[in-house]
Formats: sequence, C-alpha cells, structure tokens
Amino acid sequence: MRRTLGIETEYGITVDGVDSVDVVAESIALVRAYTEVVPPARDTEMKWDYSLEDPHLDARGFRVEELMQDFDEAKYFVQDLNRRLSFQEIKSDLVLSNGARFYNDHAHPEYSTPECKSLRDIIAQDKAGERIIEECVRRRNLQLAGRGVVKVFKNNTDFIGHSYGTHDNYLMDRRVPFETVIRGLTPFLVTRQLIAGAGKVGIETEEDANPGKFQISQRSDFFSVLVSIDTMNRRPIINTRDEPHANSEKYRRMHVIIGDANMSEVAGALKLGTTSLVLDLLEEDACPMNIELADPIAALKSLSRDPTLRTPVVLTGGRTISPIDLQREYLAAAEKRLRGHGADVDWVLATWRQVLDDLERDVWSCRDRLDWVAKWWLLTTFVEAEGVKWDDPWLQSLDLEYHNVRRDEGLFAELVREGTVQRFVTDEQIRQAIRQPPPDTRAYFRGRCVEKFAKQMTSVQWDELAFGVEPGEAVVQLLNVFDDATVQIYNAAVDNAPDVATLLRSVKHERR
Repeated sequence: MRRTLGIETEYGITVDGVDSVDVVAESIALVRAYTEVVPPARDTEMKWDYSLEDPHLDARGFRVEELMQDFDEAKYFVQDLNRRLSFQEIKSDLVLSNGARFYNDHAHPEYSTPECKSLRDIIAQDKAGERIIEECVRRRNLQLAGRGVVKVFKNNTDFIGHSYGTHDNYLMDRRVPFETVIRGLTPFLVTRQLIAGAGKVGIETEEDANPGKFQISQRSDFFSVLVSIDTMNRRPIINTRDEPHANSEKYRRMHVIIGDANMSEVAGALKLGTTSLVLDLLEEDACPMNIELADPIAALKSLSRDPTLRTPVVLTGGRTISPIDLQREYLAAAEKRLRGHGADVDWVLATWRQVLDDLERDVWSCRDRLDWVAKWWLLTTFVEAEGVKWDDPWLQSLDLEYHNVRRDEGLFAELVREGTVQRFVTDEQIRQAIRQPPPDTRAYFRGRCVEKFAKQMTSVQWDELAFGVEPGEAVVQLLNVFDDATVQIYNAAVDNAPDVATLLRSVKHERR
C-alpha cells in the first residue's frame, strides 16, 4: 500500500467470580501490568502529551464548541474524582518500543498500533496488541491470586446496548474535497461489513431488541447519522474529526469508526486494503460517484441483519442493487485503475474478487477467511447439535468467547489451532512486532527512542517527541516525516546515536 495506516482497538473487559466489578480500575490495572512484562515501560508511563490534541476540529473546516460525548467525559470526570488518582494516572499511558500506544480509555484498555505502510506490518502489529494484552491478562490474574478472573475480549459490544470501538485510520491527501469523500466513501463503508463484519448474536437497539437474530456486524446497531464529528453518541458513518497527526496543510487522517474488531487476519487485511484502495480512487478522481444510497443508516442495519445477503440496497430514485454487486462496482474501478501498483494492491484485488464471488456462490465457503461467516457457522453447528434456540443466552456467551484474547480459551484461537482459518501473517512476524516497530515509517523513530532514551523523554505524541536537555526541552517534530527519504534519515539517526545529544545533532529540533 502507498499510504500510512493504523488501527485503534478498545478491548472489552470482565472479571468472573466477583459480585461487583470496577471495570475502570481493572482496565487501569491491566495496562499497568505491562510494566511488569517490560519494566522499562515505566520510563514512558504517563508522558503522553494531550495538549497537542483537539477532538473538536471538524474536517469540514470549522471547530465545534462542544461534542455530545463531552457530557460522557464530564460524567467520567465526576466518577474519577473519587479515585484519588490524577488524570494521567487514570489514563496510565504507555508508549511501547514497537511505536504503539497502550492506555486506559475510560473503561477499556486500548491498543493503538504504530503507523504502518504494508498490510503485513499492520496486521502483525494488530495481532501483537492481542498478544501484549493476553500477557497482561495473565499477569493481572497472578496479582488477583484467585480473587476473580480477568477476561478480555477483542469485540465491540457488551450485548446490553453499549458499544466500544475499533477505528481504522488512513492518511490521505487533503486536497480531496470532504464532500467528495462523503459521497464516494459512504456506499462502500455501508457494504464493507460483508467482508469485515465480526458477526453478532442479537439486536441491541431498544426499539427492536431481538436476542435471537444473527447479524453480520457488531457495530451496525449503533450508528444513527451519516456525518458527524461525534464518536460515542449519534455515531456517524463518516466521522469528521480533523486530527491528522501530520502536516495539516498536506494531509487528512480519515478516521473510520464504522468497523468491527477482526480476529481473522485475512478479514482485517481486506478491511484495511479495500478501504485504502477506495481512498486511492478518490485521490485520483476515479471513484464510482454514480451510487447514492436512499437511506444509508437503514441500509447499514438491514444488510447486517440478513446474513443470507439477499436484502438489496435501495438507491436514490428507487433502483436497487445487491450488496455484493455494489462492492463489485468499487472493485471494478480499483482493478481498472490500480492493478499492478504493488504486491499488496494485487493481493487485495484478487482476494476481494474471490471473496465476493464465494459469498455469492456459497456463504459458508468463506468461513476460513471472514469472521462473521466463521462465527455463524460455529453457532449454527452448535444450535443443531444441542437443540437450543437462537435466543438462548448460551449463544451470546459463545459469541463472546470467539473474541477471547487467551489463546488457550478463545474459540477463534481454536480454529487457528485446527488449521481451519487462513493466516495472513506468521507467529514469528507477530512476535517480532511485539518489540519491533515497522522499519519504513516514523513509528520506528518513536519506538527506538523509547527503547534507547526513554529516561530522557519528557513527553510523547504521534507527531512530536520531547527530550529533557539543559536548559529546558528539545522537541523533535514528526509532522512531515512520511516520505521514504526523510523516514530513512530519522530512523538511521536514532539507530546510530549513542545518546540524546548525538541524536539531536542529526535531526531537526527546536528548543522550548
């Protein structure tokens, strides 16, 4: 791929065997358990610089005064006053040697991958997050010594009406008008769940709750508007938060919040790869623009609730199209414009076409690649074997266990052991990603600085690192560290520097 990618995943957390669970406290404890796994992590603990973030900036060219989620933030603030912990202690931010960020986001441990440019790297880094959290779960349960058992799930719902996010991020050219992005991207994202959905038992929205309905996507219940800057309330298909973490004159970060957490490596790679290619089409003015959904929110939900894929998508003017054929419109444009643009691109095009053909021919044939199909097949097999109904609570329990990060317990992990799901990365690549940042992005510079000079670092952000030097601080800006030549210069500088002073002589920085 030619663009920079990243994934932010909030994990669900429970504690079995106790009457009352403070999930915020458990999430904090889980993140801090990492400092036992890798003790030098304490050197970067609580150094994340929130002053450089502004979630109120809107990509449509203005700044909103308040977000609906600000009221949730205020609620958490009141609750947190009783914890006798500072804001930084509650967040418990860590920047890891692989360039990732690991912290407590209210009541969820969140792992944000380092920036990546290849599909192999981003999937390996996403899986590295699972392995890191799995080890933290093991450490936390040793601390509890039988006073409850912590379990963590890479999913997006608690089955009682609350959803937590998995956001995929793409750096793109800011010159593309945002209205063009909305028009071109909306039909693709509504139907992307066909390849990227994680599957779910039940409908959670209050007006039509149905515990016995199997859905393609875990998140589709929770979206109510087409475009908005909010992420926790009135969730939009197109999110307009404008935080590029890069030179804002050149770049926009497309912050996609309408996606499920994938256990399948192939599904995750397809989700990111297909979306990246659609953004390529938008940047090259080659995206299909003749497709407009009559009601995107209704289409999103109706498609999710029909795993047989027979529900057509209604377009403006009353014409209908199958969701598979709508995806093929984007595939055809990508094949015509982008074929031959690299191994990743050609893999995405070939796999995208094969999956769509297989879904049309026989949905079950995709259970070795797509999460929702694998889960549907597992649960259907269970229903038939045990003679239970689809509204049996047992099924939601099994649904949840599909996402268990413990490989000795999780149902998806069992499919991996059985060899019934396709792999995209190797276990060795995942092990390397736990400690090593991608070599071709600025994440390498960040991760190596953490590994070598954490004690001297005073603050960290995606686009800036600060070091304590006399007098004051030296700040290294990473806003423009994206082209290959500049990345190589910065990464070579940190590799060759024996100390911070030498590093600062090799890269641009400013004093403050």
